[in-house]
Parts: sequence; C-alpha cells; structure tokens
Amino acid sequence: METLAAAELLAALGHESRLAIFRLLVQAGREGMVVSAIGEQLSMAPATLSFHLSHLTRVGLIIGHRESRFIRYCAEYATIDELIAFLTRNCCQGEACLTTTRDAKGAGRASPHPTTTKRA
Repeated sequence: METLAAAELLAALGHESRLAIFRLLVQAGREGMVVSAIGEQLSMAPATLSFHLSHLTRVGLIIGHRESRFIRYCAEYATIDELIAFLTRNCCQGEACLTTTRDAKGAGRASPHPTTTKRA
C-alpha cells in the first residue's frame, strides 16, 4: 500500500459518522448489514447514511452487495489488512514485537513491548 492510499483510508475514517459505520460493519462480520439496519442502529438519516456509505465504498473500506430490493454492506477485510500491515510495517524496527494486552474493559489492544510484572 502506498502512503497516499493509506492517507485516503485514514481520512475517510477521520469522520465520526463514517468511523461509526465502519466499526459497526466490522463488528457485524462477513455477513454485514442491510442499509436500513445500519441507519436504525446508528440513528442516522437515510440521506446522510447514503452519503457516508458511498464515501466508504469509494475508498474501498466497505463493499455493498444487492440482495433483491436491499443492499447489504460489509467491511472489506483485505483493505483493512493492507492498511494495518502498512501502519505496522516498520514497528519496532521491523521485528515481530507486538503483544496483545487487555485493557480495563477486557478489550484487546496491541502493545509494542511485552507486558512485565513489577515486583515491590
């Protein structure tokens, strides 16, 4: 992935509504969600939702599939993987050093250094 492409993806996610849509679709998994369910879940007006879905589709973060009268959107995991690889390519001087730690809410997060236990 080139720097300009990564910047475009990150800029798209820099808007609160688009980030909320994207996170919801990532959470939904490969099954994705139909437009009406996305709008209902996020309490977003149809025109606003359509605008943001179009933007996320244009940059390649999500993809829509027509199902009869509905369009089902899902996250484009290949693009997400490329972006993560780009962002972490030179992490820790190229060494495999990321470990996953748990925050107070139990959510996993990457840490550039192994967690160590301090003794008193």
